[in-house]
Amino acid sequence: MQTQTATKSQLINLESIKGAIAAKMDSASYTSWIAPLTFDVVNDNLVLCAQNQFSADFISSVHKSVLADVAAGFGLGLDIVVRNNSARVATTIANDNQAQVYAPVAKPVVADVVLFDSFVTSDENAFVVCACKKLATGNAPFSQLFIYGAAGCGKSLLADCVAGACDGRVVKMTGAQFVSEFTRSLKEHNVFAFKDFCRNCNLFVLDDVQALAGKKASTEEFLQLIVDLRNAGKNVVLTADVAPNNLTGFDRHAQGVLASGLVADVAVPNTYVKSVILQRAGVKADVAATLAARVANDGHLVAGIATKIKTYVDLMGTDVDIDVAKRLLADTLTAVKTPNAMVRDMCEKLGVSYDAVCGNGRSRNLVFARQVMMVVLKNATSLSLAEIGNFVGGRDHATVLYAVKQIEKQKATDLVLAAQIEQFIADCK
Repeated sequence: MQTQTATKSQLINLESIKGAIAAKMDSASYTSWIAPLTFDVVNDNLVLCAQNQFSADFISSVHKSVLADVAAGFGLGLDIVVRNNSARVATTIANDNQAQVYAPVAKPVVADVVLFDSFVTSDENAFVVCACKKLATGNAPFSQLFIYGAAGCGKSLLADCVAGACDGRVVKMTGAQFVSEFTRSLKEHNVFAFKDFCRNCNLFVLDDVQALAGKKASTEEFLQLIVDLRNAGKNVVLTADVAPNNLTGFDRHAQGVLASGLVADVAVPNTYVKSVILQRAGVKADVAATLAARVANDGHLVAGIATKIKTYVDLMGTDVDIDVAKRLLADTLTAVKTPNAMVRDMCEKLGVSYDAVCGNGRSRNLVFARQVMMVVLKNATSLSLAEIGNFVGGRDHATVLYAVKQIEKQKATDLVLAAQIEQFIADCK
């Protein structure tokens, strides 16, 4: 009877200790590192058993002071050990995994290694491509590479190129996969094995970092992974739609960690790049050049067009001339844009009416919208200043010249405006 009472008292104390620790730590750290531990009290010591040496060392270096304070509050010392090496633990705890094993969800096997030659390099992307090649050699002076750009610009392809050129073990996940796998490891009580799986590599690649937004526990685990990999001299490649400081759903600390390496952007495919991609797929040069001018700046879309044309040639046994291409891709090709169509499109994007832009209104937002449109038309077309003025309500060339100077001044200090105008120009070309 006394033995049962003592055992019950010990269990109650262990639960109290766990609650006290949880109250002193953020939920993500407690869930990731402390909850999976085996708790026991042996010879007036709180014994915490980790699955492996890495986990024991990390907990000792980061959380030991908090754990020791809580243990002291219960009149206990503290001992952090590796579970398989601890013969001191006499009791068996429910849900004890003994030896943790983690295996990722099966993925399709990629037969071909992606080479850098598969990425068509433009002048705008020369820097990021050189950075990727340098990282792939394993001798890069920067500790991680963060690649960002719009959908279809080729950032995922570049990450695959780095992985293909890496000699050692590569771990590659999407942001959504990382969240799913981390959550699964918590439920299956093998989180330490998951941590080891991610860290036991020469190169770690995470595609679409923005998928972690709002997932606090997953983000905390991911940030710690990045720090650990960098400290161990491992290479890291991250991709996202926007730069680290523009990621929503991430606090300043997270943005800072993500921006602490080399941050490089990938420009969307220009006409030259689109033409080369189509020619590599077997499209004749003249057809490729014409299509490239009529296809949106999206690598995914260009690849889809190339696949459609190759399939047509294989099934029909005939080459595709420009007339056949236009008919075959009628649902994909954009109409040739006139200056008037460009102005109407920008009106919609800037939230102003076309009639107001062409009218005499002088509100601040309206004047700013007109000035932006003048700058875009100047850079996207070969129109004269007087002709540009005619398309925004009959303004004279002096007004257009003044607008260009004003916007250029603002672009020098407003990077968001500069990026918006560059996007408008790209859309109009």
